[in-house]
Amino acid sequence: MRILLDTHAFLWAIADDPRLGPLSRELIHSRADAVMVSLVSLWEIAIKHSLGRADMPISAAQALSWAEDSGFEWLPLAPAHLLVLETLPPHHRDPFDRLLIAQAIGEALTLVSADGAFSAYGAQLQPADR
Repeated sequence: MRILLDTHAFLWAIADDPRLGPLSRELIHSRADAVMVSLVSLWEIAIKHSLGRADMPISAAQALSWAEDSGFEWLPLAPAHLLVLETLPPHHRDPFDRLLIAQAIGEALTLVSADGAFSAYGAQLQPADR
């Protein structure tokens, strides 16, 4: 199984945050064939950190380093992902999250996320808090 980490799941994984549930933790560290982090998440981190958002305690440089040290693979944003994005119903308004769901659908990845709104899209989903 190939998985894509939502931005918060990525942050929880690299910080060993207890909000990341045991099943998701095991999937990330031992069961997944590939653990992917989208460049969309790096973009989100860079924007929120530069704005001084309290919910973004790390910089894009730190995230980049930690992802590479963890052996995670970077998923680039491709034109095909934008074509999927264009067809998504408006269940979620956050543009970063919409891009992540489009990538998960377009690449047939299981998305690890605690965001309940993602389930409405029909993509493979692993709740991050389980």
